[in-house]
Amino acid sequence: MRALIQRVSQASVAVEGDIIGQTGPGLLILICAMAGDAPEQTARMAAKISKLRIFKDDAGKMNRSLLDVGGSALVVSQFTLAADTRSGNRPGFSTAAPPDEGRALYEAFAQDLRALGVAVETGAFGADMAVSLTNDGPVTIWLDDAQ
Repeated sequence: MRALIQRVSQASVAVEGDIIGQTGPGLLILICAMAGDAPEQTARMAAKISKLRIFKDDAGKMNRSLLDVGGSALVVSQFTLAADTRSGNRPGFSTAAPPDEGRALYEAFAQDLRALGVAVETGAFGADMAVSLTNDGPVTIWLDDAQ
């Protein structure tokens, strides 16, 4: 799995002009299931993200996790995180999981975050979505298979 996480003061996702999910303060998590990913990877990625110490403590240092601060998360599927740009100028996406597998892993990831006690809202898998956010920091972190 791949994830791009952004610490946000607020974020929302809309489909056809209607907001379907929002969060803040907390994390916007753009997530992509890769070909060959297994269900156990969703739990590992959720645990890693929920415990990342990227929120400020009383001294202003990044020393608190999403769980520590009681933050929420907006989880949005984004298969373009699988982009392969090594040849030519048009990205290839063949390393992304097939749609049915991707949807199942995306939904499992959101559920795994909820099971850890994180309030989670989601986008719409496969939909054309408009994502808005106010990045806090800015803090943006790339994770590949819960490294």
